[in-house]
Amino acid sequence: MLYIVPTPIGNLEDMTLRAIRVLKEVHCILAEDTRKSGILLKHFDISTPMLSYHQHNEHETTPQLVQRLKHGEQMAMISDSGTPGISDAGYLLIRECLKEQVAITCLPGPTAFVPALLVSGFPVNEFVFAGFLPQKKGRQTRLKTLSSENRTILFYESPNRLQKLLEELLQTFGANRKASVSREISKLYEETQRGTLMELGAHYKDKQVKGEIVVVVQGLI
Repeated sequence: MLYIVPTPIGNLEDMTLRAIRVLKEVHCILAEDTRKSGILLKHFDISTPMLSYHQHNEHETTPQLVQRLKHGEQMAMISDSGTPGISDAGYLLIRECLKEQVAITCLPGPTAFVPALLVSGFPVNEFVFAGFLPQKKGRQTRLKTLSSENRTILFYESPNRLQKLLEELLQTFGANRKASVSREISKLYEETQRGTLMELGAHYKDKQVKGEIVVVVQGLI
């Protein structure tokens, strides 16, 4: 059995009782960064052994992990924060487990884009999760396609690239398109800025920001 276990995106009080139990009961935990995850596990008195599993080694390690699972081991997959597989490693292992008829279950839990979407004030009945845009090839094509999208659009971005993304969105979507920028979700300094892309671009111009960022853009009206 493979368990997909979400972990807090900032506030440790968001860790569920079920997640703690599963992480204590499995044979091993697949962690994106064993050092970061070690801090979390120590906080909840979880002593289960960890294995490193991330985007740089998943192709190499997935086959042997699937074989171990087929032979009866129980594993839990976690990321540095949030739900594994959402802009993190995970999809490849899940796909191969399904091919080999290994049972999988995903626990409900934290995912950064959900609270960002809800506090944006934009329609939530339909939305598009764009995640991290490609850094080079296909980036502008993707932005142009999304600019005509009628549904609410969500992007993930790192702090050092936020200003660039806002500039590109302004150029492609138009200065008056409304958007929101949420960062440090569930943490002490959580904030959400709302306004037009022009207003948000001006607000964050030359500003040093921290924390993982979710940009939500209103669909074309």
